[in-house]
Amino acid sequence: MSILAPNSHILYRETYYRDQQQQLFSNGNCSVLFNSYGFGFDRRNGESRKIVKRDLRVDAFWPDLSRPTTVEMEPIKDCEQLDQILARARELSQPIIIDWMAAWCRKCIFLKPKLEKLAAEYDTKIKFYCVDVNNVPQALVKRGNISKMPTIQLWKDGEMKAEVIGGHKAWLVMDEVREMIQKFV
Repeated sequence: MSILAPNSHILYRETYYRDQQQQLFSNGNCSVLFNSYGFGFDRRNGESRKIVKRDLRVDAFWPDLSRPTTVEMEPIKDCEQLDQILARARELSQPIIIDWMAAWCRKCIFLKPKLEKLAAEYDTKIKFYCVDVNNVPQALVKRGNISKMPTIQLWKDGEMKAEVIGGHKAWLVMDEVREMIQKFV
């Protein structure tokens, strides 16, 4: 029997019936085993009912609060800001990811939170940015050589090194982005 508890830290509770031995189950951050040693008969209303030994296992998992779960991508508004970002990344010898998107693009909207979760995974190694192609000068869009959306580019040393054009399933795009990041980090 599994139950999702109202407390978000306790993920599930399972009840096990054991006759012979006591076991401690542990596969998480915290495990607790409660025993009731009763074995006998319950005589309510004149009926006899057998009581069986019952073990209750509760596992609790606490999230790692020292690291963020998502990191909001910083928007890039013009060519000057892109130049400043690239110069800062060059000084730190750190690659950056730029998500070229549009507010009307469904796939772009669906992909953005997934990229923000990925940004949290690489929080100290890579900085993630986004560009809404409809709200920036066309010179910036031409500089990125963007023809389709969403396009996710990895820039290093002031130039674009790799890109993923995300016109297919989000999980495939995310796998391709991870592979692209692994090559340069």
